Amino acid sequence: MLRVTRLTDYATVVLTVLAARPDVVLSAPELAERAGLEPPTVAKVLKPLAAAGLVSGFRGANGGYRLARPAEAISLIAIVEAMEGPLGMTECSISGGQCGIEHSCGVRANWRRINDVVADALRGISLAQMLAPPHPPVRGQMTAQLAQA
Repeated sequence: MLRVTRLTDYATVVLTVLAARPDVVLSAPELAERAGLEPPTVAKVLKPLAAAGLVSGFRGANGGYRLARPAEAISLIAIVEAMEGPLGMTECSISGGQCGIEHSCGVRANWRRINDVVADALRGISLAQMLAPPHPPVRGQMTAQLAQA
C-alpha cells in the first residue's frame, strides 16, 4: 500500500492549523493543542517544515511559528518532500543506478509516468484547499482520472 508517513500527515494537520490563522504566531504547545497532537510530535514535524521554508519560527516570550508564505502558495508536494524527501513511487522513479535489473527493466518508464501523475496531483493541491470542506466525488470521476493517466 502506498501512503505518506504518519509524520507527513501530522505535518499537514499542523500546517492547516497555521493556515487557519495566518497572521498569528502560535507556540509549539498551542499548535499541539489545536491540532490534537502531542507536543513532542509537533516539535518533531516543525523542524523539517522550517528547514524547507514552509514555516517561520520566532524566538522570545511571544515566539512561535507561522506560515512562511501564504497557504495558497504551499502545495502538498512541498509538504511531502519536506518530510520525506523527493517523491518516488519506486527507487528508479527518482534516479537511475539504484537497481540491479535496471538495464533490462521494461516497466521503469511507466513507473516514472505514474510518479509524475502523483507528483502533479500533489502539486495541484494547495494547503489553502486542504482547509476547505471536501467536495463529494462525481460518480466516475476517479475512474476517468485514472484512465487519463
